[in-house]
Amino acid sequence: MDFRKMQLTCEEANRIDMVDYLASLGYQPTRISGHSYWYLSMLPGRSEGNASFKVNRNRNQWYDFGDGKGGGLVDFGIQYHRCSVADLLKELSGIPSSAGQIVSQPALYKGREPEQRLHILDDKPLGSERLLLYLKNRRIPLDVAQKYCREVTFGFKDKTYYAIGFKNDLGGFELRNEYFKSSSSPKGIRLLDQGADNVTVFEGFFDFLSFISIHKNQNVPLTNFLILNSLSFFQKSRPVMERHAQVNLYLDNDASGRKFTQDALLSSDRYKDYSNLYKGYNDLNDWICRMGSPPGQQLSIKSHRKLHP
Repeated sequence: MDFRKMQLTCEEANRIDMVDYLASLGYQPTRISGHSYWYLSMLPGRSEGNASFKVNRNRNQWYDFGDGKGGGLVDFGIQYHRCSVADLLKELSGIPSSAGQIVSQPALYKGREPEQRLHILDDKPLGSERLLLYLKNRRIPLDVAQKYCREVTFGFKDKTYYAIGFKNDLGGFELRNEYFKSSSSPKGIRLLDQGADNVTVFEGFFDFLSFISIHKNQNVPLTNFLILNSLSFFQKSRPVMERHAQVNLYLDNDASGRKFTQDALLSSDRYKDYSNLYKGYNDLNDWICRMGSPPGQQLSIKSHRKLHP
């Protein structure tokens, strides 16, 4: 395998969602105000009781008011991990560096204050009326959600919350309710292997649930599913994708999703782009919520053929 084709550039790394990346390291915001996500600073040498580390999610930029420093994800990564730009890019790309792993998963929590972390307290079958209404508003049938999701109770900063939880292959959960979007550690991908020779790839689990909902009454060709849970895992997951003869991409129609899609298409003809199905919308779930056929109803034959030739 040619690793040079897989390694991220600084420009590509800086397109990775900063909030998702911090969640993958185990950090959650103490408060959210519009596009501003506020954290207790996690940079080396910083210790504080009031959040002064801000991420502007719209700009995908961070600033630490206590340190007077800021920038993009690469600027953060080299300070947080105390590594070179080259080793950071190798780590983000999933390529072993001469120095080995920048930081191991257990080491992420060493010396961290417990209140900075989100704690899973319980998970059970979906049943909360608020969560069921949220699923209905996202156009996901209950039987589909119950098959793949759990109702998760979690604690954060001495308070208890609940959300729809989608478990990844490392045991962490993606967490969603009408007010909250986050994840528990460890953050990772989920691969649903059904023995197929092709794999269908989504950024988030609601897009996966949308795909299942649309096709649940149709005879869909057998496929494996890969839910990234963050674009930061796209490059690291390329070896998993490329074990398959065909890779069907359903990434978001934003700048980052388009960039990763185009890079993959240029790298190999095994990659196929299906985002035209929801052209003009951010993602597959956005499409079914605003324009697509209701879950469980047949798409037209023409549309069905476009999904998988």
